[in-house]
Amino acid sequence: MSRFNPIFLALLALGSVATYAQTPESKPAPPISSALDSGLFYQLLLGELNARSGEPGVGYSLMLDAARKTNDPKLFQRAVDIALQARSGESALQAARAWKLAIPASREANRYILQILIGLNRIGETAEPLKREIAAVDPKDRVTAIMAIPRYFARATDKKLAATTIEQVLTDFLTPATVGVAAWSVIGRLRFEAGDINGAIEAARNAQALDVKSEVPVVLALSMMSPKAPQAEVIVKKYLEGKALPELRMEYVRVLLDTQRYAEATAQLQIMTAEKPDYPEPWLILGALELQDGKPSVAERSLKRYVDLATAKRTATARAPTERGLVQAYLSLAQIAEQRKDFVEAEQWLNRIDSPNDMLNAQLRRSAILARQGKLEEARKLIRGLPERSPADARLKITAEVQLLRDSKKYKMAYDLLAEASARNANDFDLVYDMAMVAEKMGNLEDMERLLRSVMAGKPEYHHAYNALGYSLAERNTRLPEARQLILKALEYAPGDPFISDSLGWVEFRAGNLTESVRILQAAFKAKPDAEIAAHLGEVLWIMGRRDQAMNVWKEGVQINAQNETLLDTLKRLRVKL
Repeated sequence: MSRFNPIFLALLALGSVATYAQTPESKPAPPISSALDSGLFYQLLLGELNARSGEPGVGYSLMLDAARKTNDPKLFQRAVDIALQARSGESALQAARAWKLAIPASREANRYILQILIGLNRIGETAEPLKREIAAVDPKDRVTAIMAIPRYFARATDKKLAATTIEQVLTDFLTPATVGVAAWSVIGRLRFEAGDINGAIEAARNAQALDVKSEVPVVLALSMMSPKAPQAEVIVKKYLEGKALPELRMEYVRVLLDTQRYAEATAQLQIMTAEKPDYPEPWLILGALELQDGKPSVAERSLKRYVDLATAKRTATARAPTERGLVQAYLSLAQIAEQRKDFVEAEQWLNRIDSPNDMLNAQLRRSAILARQGKLEEARKLIRGLPERSPADARLKITAEVQLLRDSKKYKMAYDLLAEASARNANDFDLVYDMAMVAEKMGNLEDMERLLRSVMAGKPEYHHAYNALGYSLAERNTRLPEARQLILKALEYAPGDPFISDSLGWVEFRAGNLTESVRILQAAFKAKPDAEIAAHLGEVLWIMGRRDQAMNVWKEGVQINAQNETLLDTLKRLRVKL
């Protein structure tokens, strides 16, 4: 019997003519009539046998006929399933429609019709079953039902038709605030998937107009944020003016970080740490940004705050993600201690890392500590002795050793190590790029250009290569039109990148376009307060005679990173004392 469908086995259990019920005293109850007579029983048996023996069409016909005779929803569903298993969508739709006709109130039949129509890509016919589905939902569950609509149409190939059809279905739900926010947000989602960015923004705005405190349109706007949809950010910012969920503010921070808008991300994190001082994650990211900006003492406070909060809130369910964050904090705190030459404290932070997956990073940090103490060969030996569990581990070891050599100004040794690694990994363009940067440090500019051009040829979208060569030409005040074109090419691949914009501003300075240079450099410095950008902006202002402004910019640059080579060289060359 086990070879038969469970539905069929259940029918067998009913008996051939009647079903009897027993009272607790085992007194026979009156017989209950059953539609399963011997003829129907035999028909179902034949239907199942044919469905399972390679004749699904015959099995389907027998099962659908039995379903129509009995109006039994299980038999209708079985007929649909047989057709679907045979990949006959039209037959499945016929059976589902017969089911709906026989039992008009059946939501299950209506769902089958909807899903089969979508599967057949007959999107234009889905309006009525979708309307019926929403109408049948309890009003208190209607928002949830509307929000689920995009999942139904996730695989629809004609996204524009899907958006139009669903908008037609949701027309009656657009004004009541209770469901209107959900309806407009769903319309916006589908318009966005159909490529109608402006229409999606309009829908998100309409949703927010109904309830400015709702998170739903903000989630949609966050997913649309890009240079092509600047109005999406307006929706997000309007929501953030009120009492925002910390999770959504954090999502906005992540979008800002992805687009390298670090200053704005820092501002949002500072708001979060003020409003929600016991919320751990913002402290971690804020500390990382402060360390990146050359503010180790400020970063240390943020990171220690994160460690205190994360340690206090560790639970069994949250252990894994919290542990990952703690490892990042410990590594950063060890780096800060290392920078101020407190090697004992640095080691104490590293000793807190007990995750096997992060031991490599901890040991690499230890190697940096050894090198800073003048024990370069011991540091290299430590790196080379570390086990490799994956190609990524091997790559990380090479990067770490090269960095130690560069920091120690052992450029020839770093170059040779990179050349050896590149020979083993011909398609690793990061290694070739790093070789080019080391070649520049060695003064071998022809080799640098050759390597960078090989990166451009092998990976045309590698924007760092265009920027590096363009900036190098500008720095040497040669081939400036070519330098400008290279940097503009880099910006095509990385629009708005402040460091590439800095290169472009430097080209304009070299070309004598001082006003344009200042404009570009000021925008770059605003987007990313960085000591090197400050050095360039200050010099242009100085040459233009705006010396007070230049001094202020340079002072800000020193506060960001007092050890920046470009800034120090600029001040020395111009004989400026701050």
